[in-house]
Amino acid sequence: MTEELERLRNQIIKLVEEKGYPGELGALAADSLGSEKAMTRMIGWLSHSEPRSAEDIADEMLAICEDRDNWRKKKEAEFYQQKYNQYLWDMKK
Repeated sequence: MTEELERLRNQIIKLVEEKGYPGELGALAADSLGSEKAMTRMIGWLSHSEPRSAEDIADEMLAICEDRDNWRKKKEAEFYQQKYNQYLWDMKK
């Protein structure tokens, strides 16, 4: 894990503990998020919200993961669409 990821992970754990939940929940959320952008988004949410339960934190983590996965799928589809378009273009020549 890079230094930046470790710093973001520790920040999520700290924020979760400040909200009154166990640090293990923060560690699990941070590990599940995995990327700097996703962790930064979770930090923003934790900094500006008052979760009513641990489930709220887990739900937000899952929503961020889903957005990340959808973005990856979109980029993958765009890549393969471009390859297919190139293939069609080459066939016309």
